[in-house]
Amino acid sequence: MMDPRVAKLADVLINHSTRLKAGEHVLVETFDAPDAIAIAIIRAARKAGAHAHIATRHQRIMRELQIDAADDNLKVWADIDRHRMELMDAYIAIRGAHNVSESSDVSQEQMQKVARLYSKPVHFEQRVNHTRWCVLRWPTPSMAQLAEVSTEQFEDFYFDVCTVDYVNMKKAAGRLAERMQATNRVRITGHGDTDLSFSIQDIPVVPCTGSHNIPDGECFTAPVRDSVNGVIHYNTPTIYNGLSFENVRLEFKDGKIVGATADQNADKLEGIFDTDDGARYVGEFAIGFHPLITKPMKDILFDEKIAGSLHFTPGRAYEDADNGNRSEIHWDLVLIQRPDWGGGELFFDDELVRRDGQFVTDDLKSLNPEQLIKA
Repeated sequence: MMDPRVAKLADVLINHSTRLKAGEHVLVETFDAPDAIAIAIIRAARKAGAHAHIATRHQRIMRELQIDAADDNLKVWADIDRHRMELMDAYIAIRGAHNVSESSDVSQEQMQKVARLYSKPVHFEQRVNHTRWCVLRWPTPSMAQLAEVSTEQFEDFYFDVCTVDYVNMKKAAGRLAERMQATNRVRITGHGDTDLSFSIQDIPVVPCTGSHNIPDGECFTAPVRDSVNGVIHYNTPTIYNGLSFENVRLEFKDGKIVGATADQNADKLEGIFDTDDGARYVGEFAIGFHPLITKPMKDILFDEKIAGSLHFTPGRAYEDADNGNRSEIHWDLVLIQRPDWGGGELFFDDELVRRDGQFVTDDLKSLNPEQLIKA
């Protein structure tokens, strides 16, 4: 018997996230995920009169494919998968992980090559720009362990978070998007010595309420590339290319990262930021507001949506909120501004709009957790 929670999630993915129509085609890639979610998506697509195509992948096999793949190997692999992606109207990725550190022994140089020769043409050039896409995790014991809860407790949390009322969230997020679109200067204060200023003038703003990520709950734009000055001291642990980082602190001058430290794997930071010229500049600034996500679990699709958080992302800008920065990296790093994480303030053109994770202006209070849950 199909778990009704799985069927409900599949319905969200087909009818809300990708908005699949009769006759359209969706590619579903599952990574270490059970058959049940793929079957549920096939059924939901058929009910909509559409066609689902399934690609089943496993993270251990992906590691083996990537760890010492030659250029020709990656180019042919990319050609095959890009052609398939060109035939699709939509894309859904269900990304489970029996071991979140499976790729930790793949060298940074090799991961950069995979990003350049495979991920860039298949995903960043074709999938992101030419399909209606949605990416989400699948709950596994490995994720529950990172979240420091039981497997059953994490599954209950996962389905509650992923099937929140995105329609109500969309209404509230639209007001934040309008406010950000009219803003020039942003200032951030918070954990440690965080005091960062930049402009977002004339950069598009995109509210995210279940269309491209599940779970969702953020509004993003990008800083004017050379406008960033000051310090941001992130307080959320993160995993990048299988490596853990904690208390990452970045110092900016005229848009560029000129100093970087961390409590864990600090020796790896310079290599990441030396990936290319764009790696030392920021491609995304986003505000998180999912009411049910309150603490980090070292999974960025959840952590970047934490209520009362923001993320400030070195690397590539998205084309729909483009500041011109290009890079092979896109590293979402999260700062939580709630009191239990050190507090902080967010200013738009010198007006305080959020203090200690709570929106304080009348037009934005509906995005506070108690209001979103109540709605």
